[in-house]
Amino acid sequence: MASATAKQPAKTASKAASGGTGGAAGGAPAMPLASPLMGGLNKKKKPFLGMSAPLGYVPGLGRGATGFTTRSDIGPARDANDPVDDRHAPPGKRTVGDQMKKNDDDDEDLNDTNYDEFNGYAGSLFSSGPYEKDDEEADAIYAALDKRMDERRKERRELREKEEIEKYRMERPKIQQQFSDLKRKLAEVTEDEWLSIPEVGDARNKRQRNPRHEKLTPVPDSFFAKHLQTGENHTSVDPLQGQFGGLATSFPGGLNTPYPGGMTPEAGELDMRKIGQARNTLMDMRLSQVSDSVSGQTVVDPKGYLTDLNSMIPTHGGDISDIKKARLLLKSVRETNPHHPPAWIASARLEEVTGKLQVARNLIMKGTEMCPKSEDVWLEAARLQPGDTAKAVVAQAVRHLPQSVRIYISAAELETDIRAKKRVLRKALENVSKSVRLWKIAVELEEPEDARIMLSRAVECCPTSVELWLALARLETYENARRVLNKARENIPTDRHIWITAAKLEEANGNTQMVEKIIDRAITSLRANGVEINREQWVQDAEECDKAGSVATCQAVIRAVIGIGIEEEDCKHTWMEDADSCVAHGALECARAIYAHALQVFPSKKSVWLRAAYFEKNHGTRESLEALLQRAVAHCPKAEVLWLMGAKSKWLAGDVPAARSILALAFQANPNSEEIWLAAVKLESENNEYERARRLLAKARSSAPTARVFMKSVRLEWVLGNIDAAQELCTEALRHYEDFPKLWMMRGQIEEQSENIDKAREAYNQGLKKCPHSMSLWLLLSRLEERVGQLTRARAILEKARLKNPHTPEIWLESVRLEYRAGLKNISNTLMAKALQECPNSGILWAEAVFLEARPQRKTKSVDALKKCEHDPHVLLAVAKLFWSERKVTKAREWFLRTVKIEPDLGDAWAFFYKFELQHGTEEQQREVKKRCENAEPRHGELWCAESKHVLNWQKNIGEILVLVASKIKNTF
Repeated sequence: MASATAKQPAKTASKAASGGTGGAAGGAPAMPLASPLMGGLNKKKKPFLGMSAPLGYVPGLGRGATGFTTRSDIGPARDANDPVDDRHAPPGKRTVGDQMKKNDDDDEDLNDTNYDEFNGYAGSLFSSGPYEKDDEEADAIYAALDKRMDERRKERRELREKEEIEKYRMERPKIQQQFSDLKRKLAEVTEDEWLSIPEVGDARNKRQRNPRHEKLTPVPDSFFAKHLQTGENHTSVDPLQGQFGGLATSFPGGLNTPYPGGMTPEAGELDMRKIGQARNTLMDMRLSQVSDSVSGQTVVDPKGYLTDLNSMIPTHGGDISDIKKARLLLKSVRETNPHHPPAWIASARLEEVTGKLQVARNLIMKGTEMCPKSEDVWLEAARLQPGDTAKAVVAQAVRHLPQSVRIYISAAELETDIRAKKRVLRKALENVSKSVRLWKIAVELEEPEDARIMLSRAVECCPTSVELWLALARLETYENARRVLNKARENIPTDRHIWITAAKLEEANGNTQMVEKIIDRAITSLRANGVEINREQWVQDAEECDKAGSVATCQAVIRAVIGIGIEEEDCKHTWMEDADSCVAHGALECARAIYAHALQVFPSKKSVWLRAAYFEKNHGTRESLEALLQRAVAHCPKAEVLWLMGAKSKWLAGDVPAARSILALAFQANPNSEEIWLAAVKLESENNEYERARRLLAKARSSAPTARVFMKSVRLEWVLGNIDAAQELCTEALRHYEDFPKLWMMRGQIEEQSENIDKAREAYNQGLKKCPHSMSLWLLLSRLEERVGQLTRARAILEKARLKNPHTPEIWLESVRLEYRAGLKNISNTLMAKALQECPNSGILWAEAVFLEARPQRKTKSVDALKKCEHDPHVLLAVAKLFWSERKVTKAREWFLRTVKIEPDLGDAWAFFYKFELQHGTEEQQREVKKRCENAEPRHGELWCAESKHVLNWQKNIGEILVLVASKIKNTF
């Protein structure tokens, strides 16, 4: 329309002209168009000319001039096959006819089949309308809403998709998973069965089945030269042949040929002379690559020449075409921007990687010419150049960049003599006196006295370097060091290390009372200078002080910063974590200071006292532990465990009267406490004071009767050999505590010891009626029946136990072992499979299952066990034993260590570990295992409990029991 209306002034002008003609015929003459008046009006341009039309503007619409079309509207007449003006048009739109085709996809499909009652039409009803600004804005809003709704459902959708994928994989497993069990069974195939498998026939012919090695013989160059033109066709006779009788042939090497011994110009493509020259050039290049870079003399060993050639093969691992592309690309970068340093460096490194070291050197030297102010280019050039050449390059670099620290350091590194290095660094410091890095390197090369003088000058040139000030303070005497640190604080008032160094200096010279003041003053000064006190950084500094031996400084720092930035309710938890972290980092004094501060803030917290006591027990001395426990029981007199730890510490030190007095004080604070009564009994019985122990137990039974007190009374009489008194006490105890299974066990075991099998069976049966969920009672009864030969009854007892106590791995394990001991391995394997189905996460079952398998299948079974019970100590112990059986000593030791670290209370693991070290370890390793076991004080384990709770071993300590259990272990696995 714009073009149509643009024609309107011309048409109006023509109409005016025709009208003027009519007027001239009838009257006055018309004014010509190009009158002086019009010319004057045209001199003033309209302000809107050249501006873009307003939005929605249609020219001529206001006066109704919109009803005609001109050539500018429909465009020039062009053929349908003419190319369009757009040179980069996509396929299908490269001709006029393609662009004039009607796009059927744009038509709106308003058919009833395309209509949905809920969503409406599938497409947009208004897709053919104009797309305006408000449409774009609306689409953006709807897109944002859709994105927001999609994010809300994202987690739920991803979870659902994950479940669907897992379900799909379970329903349709891979072929590899389907045949995994069959692949495992291949291990059971015997050698005869394997050899009986028929061979697959070879359907290839004889030549393919028995290929002959192709023999290649190198052809001499003369052969190619002689037969070069034999394949050409000649359509005419050479007149020279008739003249000379065939002597002057056209072949090279003829008698009268114009090119004797060479190739005729018409032969063209193959020039043997040039091939020979190329070979010589290649050999010369290879020899030059292995030449000595210093003297220029060749250092090629004739015998090792091939080895040298193989060593020169580029190790870039890339394709040759990729290298060519990279080389071309880098060349383009260098030519486009020759003053771009990374382009020269990358080009040189590419040539270096591909083995062209000389090309790389030439390129980087050209780079130094183009980029003389780039220190990276100079450093790369110095790196690539050999020996003295590199020194010359660095000297040239210094002339261009006299302030570059890195170039001076590179120059010093190139020197091999210490004096030369010092000379280079001093020259560097004359030009760059503010460089801390140069001062540090220069000082490291000097003797202590010269270093002190240099550092005095260094801190004048670099007064803001903390490291230089501290280094100078370390080299000075005490008084001078104090002055140096005071000057350092004046120049750098915001650094904490200066204050901490000052505190360490005072501590080292015996002024420990000044340490606390210095640290407090440091906190105040740093805050005044706007420094934020970062608690973690100060704690790290305290750990470093601890490791350096500055205990007072470390404790002062901890006391000063331990409470900064912590809420009151989080103090206890945070401080305990800090103490554990310090112990893990080896900073024991830091941890001790944290516990001391925590105990001052929380003096009545039993848990804090306990953690501090365990810390002193593991990392402190006996005196520090006892002093701490004395303070602990004063603040927490009701904490029985603190009293018991104090008494045990005295007892282990051999001070029995002190232990008795501690327990007496504990009685006063905790009257009728079962734990204290039993501790007093143990103290007397261990020291052979049996009568005192009996009296204490009698008093305890009367004043604080509990099942455990009665049990200890029965056990004391039993181990002392008073069987009648033990039975009477057991009968009395069962009248009061018939639901306590250990009393029934002791009664049955006493009867078994007396060979009263029927009474023992009766005791166990009565106990099971009262305590049907006691696993130990079921196991004792089953083993009793097995021992007297009643295997069927023992099997029935275990089956009944499984019915009453489902999902109990101990019962299943005993059932499997019962069948295995009876020689019924197939039944034991079947029971183990059922047990693993019922208790799939039981470590003791998986550990037993590993050794039920034959040796080839044990490793596979152990992998399955680790997948199910990754951190179970019994499984880890089984894996360690498996490596032990395969004589993989290092791996076995690693797994034993992992087992005792995860569960130090498992005595069986310590026993097997000790037995392993007895066979494969040194005496030092054996002592280490024994010592760690004594510190851990294990109490559980099948083999361990069988020995530690035996009446004959009741007075043996942990180390003796460890040796006893290890001696009973047989390497049957």
